[in-house]
Amino acid sequence: MSFWAPAGPATDVVEQARAWLDGADDVPLVVATSGSTGEPKRVRLPRAAVLASIAASAARLGATGRWVLALPATYVAGVQVVLRSLVAGHDPVLLDRDGWPDGEGWFVSLVPIQLTRMLDQPEDLAALRRAHTVLLGGGPIGASLRARAADAGVHVVATYGSAETAGGCVYDGVPLDGVAVAIGEGGRVRIAGPTLFAGYDGRPDLTREVLVDGWFLTSDAGRLDEDGRLALIGRLDDVVVSGGLNVPGPAVAERLRQHPGIAEAEVLGVPDDEWGNRVVGFVVPRAGEVEPDALRDWVAAEHPRAWAPRQWVVLDAVPLLENGKPDRRALRALALEEAGA
Repeated sequence: MSFWAPAGPATDVVEQARAWLDGADDVPLVVATSGSTGEPKRVRLPRAAVLASIAASAARLGATGRWVLALPATYVAGVQVVLRSLVAGHDPVLLDRDGWPDGEGWFVSLVPIQLTRMLDQPEDLAALRRAHTVLLGGGPIGASLRARAADAGVHVVATYGSAETAGGCVYDGVPLDGVAVAIGEGGRVRIAGPTLFAGYDGRPDLTREVLVDGWFLTSDAGRLDEDGRLALIGRLDDVVVSGGLNVPGPAVAERLRQHPGIAEAEVLGVPDDEWGNRVVGFVVPRAGEVEPDALRDWVAAEHPRAWAPRQWVVLDAVPLLENGKPDRRALRALALEEAGA
């Protein structure tokens, strides 16, 4: 069976997408995962799953229209921006080439680090205020970032999903129509519904591990609150076991992002002979220097002091993958290099 795997510059992907929408119904879309924590996988998405995702997203947002492509066009989030725009009858706006569109009522998908940086740029902020909706996904979305956006007049909808679910399938904690979410053993998030992938291209072994009885077993941990909304805790491997304690990296990183002197922050665990793993904080100061002891006190004011990072790496900017997600492998390498390991 033939398939479409987006390739090349964004302008090429737009034309490939147009041809795919006009082509045979049995040609799947194949997109690569980001590979942020391991080797990328090739995800086979049936045409019906992609179109179901587009329809459910439009129904939830209550509107359709032109989309702005601010993400790489070859990953699922970017491909879906292109396809949503074309299905709505509009060529997507290519941000790198065309800049922000005039007028109001258009849509854009961003990852958290993009929104964090754009809120500090007057031109970007003015544009985002004109958007109908900013879909925000691809990583942990802290309450502080949501509050900053709301205070700035930017309408954000937090999305959760992956290439295996044809992109975001849970909006602001609520599954899209037809999507089911459950919590499995160890807090693992499980997803079912019409947007699921058919399998990993060439990897039936991996497919069998994560597609079980119609459910996709994600690599994320979460819980359902009393209203049935999904609250994400983080990736299953985001919990750093250090000195016998379980330290949730995303919670510590979110606390650091609330510090007035910190512009960006990530928290990961790296191997340590004494602690098993040590908690490392990666921070981008807004200006000047931030004392490690002060940052530890800041974390300890809200969480157990034992959660505070034992090592700090100061950066000019968090290294990112092509799709805008933090490059976790690069961060770990920086931590080990600075520690002399």
